[in-house]
Amino acid sequence: MRRSSHHSEHEVTTFNWHVVKLLLPYLFEFKARIFFALACLVLTKVASVYLPFILKDIVDILDKQQENRIYLVPFALVGAYGLVRLTIVLFAEIRDTLFGRVTERAIRRIGLKVFQHLHKLDLDFHLNRQTGGLSRDIDRGTTGINFLMRFMVFNIIPTLIEITMVVGILFFNYGIWFALITLSSIVLYVAYSVYATDWRTRFIREANKADSSSNTRAIDSLLNYETVKYFTNEDFEAKSYDSQLANWEQAKMKNRLSLFALNGGQALIISCAMTAMLALAAYQVTHEKMTLGDFVLINAFMMQLFIPLNFLGFVYREIKGSLANIEQMFDLMLRKPKVEDNAQASELNLTQAEIKFEDVSFAYNVKRPIIKNISFTIKAGQKVAVVGESGSGKSTLVKLLFRFYDCDSGKIAVDGQDIRLVTQHSLRKNIGIVPQDTVLFNDTLFENVQYGAPEASAENVHNAFKLAHLSDFVSRLPEGVETIVGERGLKLSGGEKQRVAIARTILKNPKILVFDEATSSLDSQSEQAILRAIKEVAEHRTSLVIAHRLSTIVDADNIIVMQQGEIVEQGTHQHLITEKGHYYRMWQLQQSDNSE
Repeated sequence: MRRSSHHSEHEVTTFNWHVVKLLLPYLFEFKARIFFALACLVLTKVASVYLPFILKDIVDILDKQQENRIYLVPFALVGAYGLVRLTIVLFAEIRDTLFGRVTERAIRRIGLKVFQHLHKLDLDFHLNRQTGGLSRDIDRGTTGINFLMRFMVFNIIPTLIEITMVVGILFFNYGIWFALITLSSIVLYVAYSVYATDWRTRFIREANKADSSSNTRAIDSLLNYETVKYFTNEDFEAKSYDSQLANWEQAKMKNRLSLFALNGGQALIISCAMTAMLALAAYQVTHEKMTLGDFVLINAFMMQLFIPLNFLGFVYREIKGSLANIEQMFDLMLRKPKVEDNAQASELNLTQAEIKFEDVSFAYNVKRPIIKNISFTIKAGQKVAVVGESGSGKSTLVKLLFRFYDCDSGKIAVDGQDIRLVTQHSLRKNIGIVPQDTVLFNDTLFENVQYGAPEASAENVHNAFKLAHLSDFVSRLPEGVETIVGERGLKLSGGEKQRVAIARTILKNPKILVFDEATSSLDSQSEQAILRAIKEVAEHRTSLVIAHRLSTIVDADNIIVMQQGEIVEQGTHQHLITEKGHYYRMWQLQQSDNSE
């Protein structure tokens, strides 16, 4: 639902000046550059205000010569005119070059900050986000910053300097009427531009919103390309994309019509002001109160003023749009992550790598508790497995251990240190994971494995390939380790992806290992190979295994059986079988499935 336009406009204005304040520190990284750029800016304006005076002198000299029939061209003045014109362009170029670096550095700093902030945000945000729309928001935000910085400093300020100088000159040299017409037309022009642009901002917003949602829809559909094909829903996808594009087209049309109203009104004000000034000047010339040179000077001043003013209308429009775009990006920056490091957080000090869950309870939603008062210990070097039906809270334990979420009550400790009191970075650095679904970057196999420890040498990476039993597979590929895996690793089979995940973890070399249903989607042969690799990697390390197939965890030191967020029994495989409880029933069920 859209907020009332009055409310949203007010909000934009107040928040946006706050945005401008936020940008200032990024600008002041290069103080000397800014000083010289501003000096060039003032010199450019002084030169451009001086230009019409040279023009007046040339016309007056030629006019007098006309009367006296002497044909001497005032070459010195013509040369000076050319020189001043060149000076204006050169100063403007130097100014832009100097300030370009300031803007680019600021965009780099802010872009990096947004990127880092997005990585700091909690898992919930990333599960609900839409990648297409998000990337557009960031893109438009940085473009908006570029625009805002350049044009605030180099078009609004110089135009104001020029207006002040010109109105002063007209008042002192030609009387109050010329100054009044100029000033009132400028005030009217600026007021109309501001009013019409504010009215237009909502159409810009609607167009942006439609643009983001159509982009999100398209990317979503392309990421799920196979699903679309399986269900032959190409026409359905095309129709829903087209309806999004139709919204965009509609919003763009309103945007264009409102732009026409704005430009038309501006043109009318300029025409009336120019006509009034020239009529007054022409009247004064015919009554010999002014020379022909003065007429040309006033004409040149008016042209010179309204060119940047015309641009000012466009600049204000764009700045308004830019602020609406930057607002969205800064909204992202204002989002607080739900999981943050404690102010006194220390580095995790690992000696034994013992993990302890003490009375841990957690719910994604208050109405539906996922984990209820769970307590268990994984001693140093032990392999502990957690089993249970789907939705019993097994994978949530992994998310809590990684501190993607904080538990609602109870605590998780590693070597006696509460994980809420250590830095997230040091905690995650010491845990390696082989997830259920390994997501790979669209890069080479080598780069994907090296991601486990980006600073690792090529020799170590190749060693990880060997230990994860990837060498045979790689030797069969024409490009070997330089094979590109495709977006999200789609060119590899499930087993191959799992081995890449194992190789990554071997390279990371953590003290604690987590396997989250690492073999649930594999066939028996791949499963056996992966299990062998896992066994080798997990030796002498503390490991937590979330298992779907019970046959994969018969050798675990302790098996925890979960049901609806609670531990119903635990013990070794042998112990649980003799107990003939929940685990025994699951075992019988899976054995009969296998024999079938």
